[in-house]
Amino acid sequence: MMERVRIVEVGPRDGLQNEKQAVPTTTKLELIERLVAAGLRDIEATSFVSPKWVPQMADHVEIMRGLVRHAEVNYPVLTPNLKGFEAAVAEGAKEVAVFASASEGFSQRNINCSIDESIDRFVPVFEAARRLGVKVRGYVSCAVACPYDGAVAPRKVADVAARLHELGSYEVSVADTIGTATPSAVLAMLEAVAKRVPVTRLAGHYHDTYGMAVANVHASYGFGVRVFDSSVAGLGGCPYAKGATGNVATEDVVYLLNGLGAETGIDLDALVDCGAWISRVLRRESGSRVARAMLAKRGGASAS
Repeated sequence: MMERVRIVEVGPRDGLQNEKQAVPTTTKLELIERLVAAGLRDIEATSFVSPKWVPQMADHVEIMRGLVRHAEVNYPVLTPNLKGFEAAVAEGAKEVAVFASASEGFSQRNINCSIDESIDRFVPVFEAARRLGVKVRGYVSCAVACPYDGAVAPRKVADVAARLHELGSYEVSVADTIGTATPSAVLAMLEAVAKRVPVTRLAGHYHDTYGMAVANVHASYGFGVRVFDSSVAGLGGCPYAKGATGNVATEDVVYLLNGLGAETGIDLDALVDCGAWISRVLRRESGSRVARAMLAKRGGASAS
């Protein structure tokens, strides 16, 4: 029996939120539709944060209203606090994501508060979500290293992950935000976290700054993780982590998982076409090595 792996596509949110050029709402909506057509069933649609902090996500209401809702597709959105949660739910959000850092330095620089304060802000979000039947997914950023504090102790990651899980996160995604992790570091972190949160409730979110993201996915898969976040064409980065490149490319993760005999439900050829399209729109080369190789083999042909 093939192992089933769930891919959470974060390109439309995490991938585009730091783009310097303005990305039209229509382009974002088309990207989401192309991802659905390629077989993605969990697609982070947008973020209900202040446009002052993340201008690229200022059109979150328009995104939610413009979505073509497919019954089998989940469209989670990021919500930093109760105000964002209420605004998201008012626009039909059925699943939200909250994030806390495992590093005090990153928490202070990113959201201007301590880890404890950031988690306290989520208590009313979880209470409202339970009352309304909205699913909540938790993120733990800087789960291996921090651009300000350096290496992050696995026990700190486990503490934050456990708190998010206890509050009501149905799943906790541990993130190598700055992309410096190696498989050994990821496994040490997962071993600590899995003592506090069941591995069946964990997801891996790896950035590719040092080219280790696919290796980290492979190591996590061997550990038992069956959910991974990724971004088509490797879109993304972190404005608070100098030099950090994008999320691991969805194309590369799917290629790896196909080779491992896992089932994702994703059409790799259609996904490569989707990545080629958004890369052309953004006037950049795809961050996916698999996509570049497949397109070169085709002679550069891709869907328009």
